[in-house]
Amino acid sequence: MSADSSGNIPFMQRLLDSPFVLLALGVLVPTVIYTVWGVVEALSIPMAP
Repeated sequence: MSADSSGNIPFMQRLLDSPFVLLALGVLVPTVIYTVWGVVEALSIPMAP
């Protein structure tokens, strides 16, 4: 008996088979990374004398 016929599909496989989850990850991950990068860059600018 295979895993598909018994209904025991692993959670990560079910999660990554959803196109909406992949779309959300594709939008959220770069947004978070670039936001954090921008904050770090802004905080690293030296103060004016």
